[in-house]
Amino acid sequence: MTWAETRPRNPFAAFVGGAGIGALGGLIGLGGAEFRLPLLIGAFHFRALEAVILNKAMSLVVVASALPFRATTVPWEAVAANWTVIVNLLAGSLAGAWFGAGWATRLNSGTLYRIIAALLVMIALVLLVGHDPQGGGHSLLNGSAQIIAGIIAGVSIGVVASLLGVAGGELLIPTLVLLFGCDIKLAGSLSLAVSLPTMLMGFTRYSRDSSFAVLGRNKTFVLVMAIGSIVGSFVGAQLLGIVPNGVLLPLLAVILLISAVKVWHHR
Repeated sequence: MTWAETRPRNPFAAFVGGAGIGALGGLIGLGGAEFRLPLLIGAFHFRALEAVILNKAMSLVVVASALPFRATTVPWEAVAANWTVIVNLLAGSLAGAWFGAGWATRLNSGTLYRIIAALLVMIALVLLVGHDPQGGGHSLLNGSAQIIAGIIAGVSIGVVASLLGVAGGELLIPTLVLLFGCDIKLAGSLSLAVSLPTMLMGFTRYSRDSSFAVLGRNKTFVLVMAIGSIVGSFVGAQLLGIVPNGVLLPLLAVILLISAVKVWHHR
């Protein structure tokens, strides 16, 4: 290992980073991984695959905590009433998550860095053109066509989620808004409901690779960042409905583009 990969990692920085990213995740309905990944690679000097696995673990923490925290604004009944949409997307995303994780473990770090950067750019574009700040509207398709499109979208999102170590909400939310006509706030919570089992599937697949040991080697770092993530997701969920999406989403897209450039040039 190089010095950069074994140097001490500041626990306070891990808490602050986890809290800040968790707040964004709790507010929007994401795992926050698209912001955390450049931090793990650039600031904390983890290798690409190790960063993806750590990212997946922290995203799981944010998703699992943000879903109940958001229930004060988006009640459980509203999420449960859309169980058919959740099942539709899960039908594809679980398979996509499994195969995507398998591909990621076979790629070398240089290739994975560039794939991650390209995916960050793609996610930024989706945020810019795919999210309706007002949320909701009419679904693009209905009946069997909608079900088939949902499965295809689920597979694609599952693959992207596993490759990048993200919860997939960056793609799930616009899919829920555009394909199923969901309100933007409801879409955030439904996204979390779909993301959780999808991420567990990818995480299980990653556990079969030797790089999974990065969690055990960095127990303190993982614990501190997880605590920060939970605190942040609570704060973000409380801010739901206060921060206007029309201002926030373009800002997030810019952050993603900057992150993509940093990851692309990382060595």
